[in-house]
Amino acid sequence: MLLRGRLIPKTTSDQRLLAPSEGAAWLHEDPWRVMRIQSEFVEGFGALAEVGAAVSVFGSARITEGSPDYEMGRAVARGLVEAGYGVLTGGGPGVMEAANRGASEAGGLSVGLGIELPFEQGMNPWVNLGINFRYFFVRKTMFLKYSEGFVVLPGGFGTLDELFEALTLVQTHKVTEFPIVLMRSSYWDGLLDWLREQVAGAEMIAPLDMDLLSVTDDPDEAVEIVVRRGEQLRAEVAEKVTVHTAGGQSGSAQTSPEQAGPAETW
Repeated sequence: MLLRGRLIPKTTSDQRLLAPSEGAAWLHEDPWRVMRIQSEFVEGFGALAEVGAAVSVFGSARITEGSPDYEMGRAVARGLVEAGYGVLTGGGPGVMEAANRGASEAGGLSVGLGIELPFEQGMNPWVNLGINFRYFFVRKTMFLKYSEGFVVLPGGFGTLDELFEALTLVQTHKVTEFPIVLMRSSYWDGLLDWLREQVAGAEMIAPLDMDLLSVTDDPDEAVEIVVRRGEQLRAEVAEKVTVHTAGGQSGSAQTSPEQAGPAETW
């Protein structure tokens, strides 16, 4: 649902969900909110189920057409489509528009996952599959579930939020590892130096955690990193599955019915 002008609510669904409750009124409101949240998951899963291989592109909504970052986003999205990927963005202006434009111009799937905000909303005109979400956490789930990689261009708090959440989930093995590429090295150098010197230096992360990130200024190289690292990770997962399956078959072959314990019931 798209709202503009005076129809835009004064507060967001996230604000209303997370607002402190007084008394027992929440007993009559929050259970029904769960149904709305569930419906957003169902709608998202249904709309994106057949997207196929895709990569999410993040970056600032504030850059303008023709700027270096805009053209970089457009070029990397075009390259991703040529490599066989669809492109997912937040559906807004700036880098998001550039990536959707590059994907659309290359004849690929251009997806926009919008979010309810307390100001003007809308999908950029280059999105050919768009969904608007009320809740940030539902939208984040869709980015993670349907992406085989993240390409991150310069951006603000929203971009950093997506970046660090992905890093956290990969580092803690809550999700299967996937390539994360930062573009325009001069923008990220200070942050990366701080992570190495202060965060890793204080042993708040392991030095190897920095290997979760790749950095480039070249759109073609960014696509190559996504493709190459994606192939490596898929091969590693397939090898683990093969080893696990072989081990299970070996174990079952060596265990007689008499040696086996009682069957578990659930």
